[in-house]
Amino acid sequence: MSLVIRPHRRKPEINIVPLVDVLIVLIFFFLVSMQFRNLTTLNLVLPKIETAGKNKQVEQIEIAVDAEGLFFYSGTQVSKEALKAAVQIQAGIDNEIPVLVMADEETYLKSVTFIMDVCREAGLEKIRLQSR
Repeated sequence: MSLVIRPHRRKPEINIVPLVDVLIVLIFFFLVSMQFRNLTTLNLVLPKIETAGKNKQVEQIEIAVDAEGLFFYSGTQVSKEALKAAVQIQAGIDNEIPVLVMADEETYLKSVTFIMDVCREAGLEKIRLQSR
């Protein structure tokens, strides 16, 4: 009988250090390249416009109307009188600032025209409607 001596093999193992390094780099890349948008918490369903262009204005007044007819100035709910006062104050500071009107698709046209009239009475002529 002959004895066969086999060399002792190391147990196979997976080195996960390079994998963790690659995952950390990917997570860092995604966090740096992520776009953070200023999303409001209003529950609006915006109407769709096929010919809508991209937003080129950086600073603007944002006025929204929800389906119940409630007005929001820069994300804060305001009454009609408070909206008029806020628009008048802003127009006194800068009458060239654009106004972005966001209205739910179920909103009555009366509410949107009220916003447009308030802006025009204050001297703000750059009025745009937001769509999706």
